Amino acid sequence: MRHGVKGRKLGRTASHRSATLKLLATSLLQHKKIKTTLAKAKELRRFIEPIITRAKKDSVHARRLTAEKINDRAIVTELFGEIVSKIGERPGGYTRVVQLGQRKGDGAQMAIIELVDYSGVMKPKAPKKTKGEEKPVETSEEVKAEEKKEKKEKAAKKAAVPKLKKEKSPKEKITKEKVTKTTKTPQKKGS
Repeated sequence: MRHGVKGRKLGRTASHRSATLKLLATSLLQHKKIKTTLAKAKELRRFIEPIITRAKKDSVHARRLTAEKINDRAIVTELFGEIVSKIGERPGGYTRVVQLGQRKGDGAQMAIIELVDYSGVMKPKAPKKTKGEEKPVETSEEVKAEEKKEKKEKAAKKAAVPKLKKEKSPKEKITKEKVTKTTKTPQKKGS
């Protein structure tokens, strides 16, 4: 029985698991939203929420304890400044885990973990084009005008740089004059 056994081992040793959670926490605070496996997202939530709660009390001690777990000074500064001010009076629940379904390669459950107050901050992706939509077509006059302009530019570049005839070095003359002959090697007859 597993009474009182908390947490997920994530298939890692203790030090590797600690390093993984620190990097995931750093990425979450930097990007405000990351995509990872469901197990890692749930463990990250348990790891990052106490850090954010501690950051609400801006003291040297709180900064030092946070800096032990977040190894990027700029992100610690951002956490104590911008992120905590945006969280405000929220008593907890700073992160949201949204399940995405299974990954094609190994079937692992995927999820997005994001900071709740930053859910609208991410840039929306451009909508995909449907089959009916087409790219705007340039008129033939515009295409012809662009081609003429490109030809004029090329001609101007050619006129600006005069071509100099380059004499071949003696080695180049010899190598071009040589005729390579292929010889057949005699094959041994088997007994």
